[in-house]
Amino acid sequence: MSRHAPADVTRDVRAFIHAHVPISALLALSLIAATPARAADPPGLVGLDALYPSLDALYLDLHQNPELSLHEERTAAEMAARLRKAGFEVTEHVGGTGVVGVLKNGPGPTVLVRTDMDALPMPEKTGLPYASSATAKSDAGETVPVAHACGHDVHVTSWVGAATLLAHARTRWSGTLVFVGQPAEEVLRGADQMIRDGLFTRFPKPDFVVGLHVSNLIAAGRVGVPPGPASAASNAVDITFYGRGGHGAAPHRTVDPVLIAARAVVALQSIVSREINPFDPAVVTVGTIHAGTKRNIIPDEAKLELTVRSYKPEVQKQLLAAIERIAKAEAAAAGAPRPPEIVVDPREASEVVVNDPALAARLSSALRRGLGDANVVPHEPASSSEDFGVYGRVAGVPGVQLRVGAIPPDEFATAAKEGRSVPGPHNSRFAPDREPTIRTGVSALTLSVLELLGLPARGVRS
Repeated sequence: MSRHAPADVTRDVRAFIHAHVPISALLALSLIAATPARAADPPGLVGLDALYPSLDALYLDLHQNPELSLHEERTAAEMAARLRKAGFEVTEHVGGTGVVGVLKNGPGPTVLVRTDMDALPMPEKTGLPYASSATAKSDAGETVPVAHACGHDVHVTSWVGAATLLAHARTRWSGTLVFVGQPAEEVLRGADQMIRDGLFTRFPKPDFVVGLHVSNLIAAGRVGVPPGPASAASNAVDITFYGRGGHGAAPHRTVDPVLIAARAVVALQSIVSREINPFDPAVVTVGTIHAGTKRNIIPDEAKLELTVRSYKPEVQKQLLAAIERIAKAEAAAAGAPRPPEIVVDPREASEVVVNDPALAARLSSALRRGLGDANVVPHEPASSSEDFGVYGRVAGVPGVQLRVGAIPPDEFATAAKEGRSVPGPHNSRFAPDREPTIRTGVSALTLSVLELLGLPARGVRS
């Protein structure tokens, strides 16, 4: 089929194929629609057109029913059911709510395809007719809004789609699939929990690890493959400042921990701007301030919660040391009755995600063949963090986490022209352009697996 074939010819050909050829055979031939620059249909994806309505329904359901980290029961059950329907051998409750599906299909390598499934404790303000209005109890017992503001609903849907297409295309590949649905990515615990629960001993150990994450830095319909460092290391730091409470009308009789905390927030911003080499990525963000119960009461303590990002171990060490130094100095300067308590939470920490350069190059080539050169684009490293890298490191195998564009192409182009960014993950207004984003996510994962497990055209088994 010509790349520039008239729309009516393309439509007629597709109609004939879908009317006369079984889906299991079609899965070797097609691609997605709605990408910015479409290439000829590649092997592996014709069934996506027939499958898409089911995937869209799944996405809408996940989007409207998000679940917090470590509480993904409903989502996990749906993922397990979809894998079983596709023919996978499924094990639930791995490392909590984790799901593992295994599909063996002859000799060959083992590919682990990972998705995360938890949502965030924040409201959705997209105004979409299917926007989340869900709430849940946090681990602290507070009722909080819940939304898939990080795109994990896209990740799960793409994962289910790829699993389904690959299961129906077993004449196209040989080896073993291990599809992993991971809980608790947002608190950076899920990967470790699944590994501790025997992921690499109870199930086939992978030769490759593949995953994806949505991105607002590229347009929907496109895929980015960072060839090396992809996501930063992360540390969660809690600082509790202690004061001496009292009446808000008599501050001179108190030591105000709110003021100490406020000064610390400002001083902490000087670490990256004045202490870290400008060529070394680093972030220090104060995400929450907790203090007080009433406007005219000066409390006894105030707490800050920070997220810290870095790419080098020595920079990470420098950031954490500077945070401690500044916190103690601000408390001492205010005459605090006791030093601040500073906790670096080991449970909420991640290492740098580094895409294996050779595997990244291999998958980039396969994706260009499948999606077209214009739809596989460069993607810079992110200061966001992930626990995806744990799988490849622990297994000792190469891994790549792809980036899938989520922003409508017109909106993305307009924003770029105007020099502004569009809402991305962890923003209450983040709204993926769902059909091209999902189709591209399914295609990217499927084509990546076929590159790693695919059979030569003349070697297809009957």
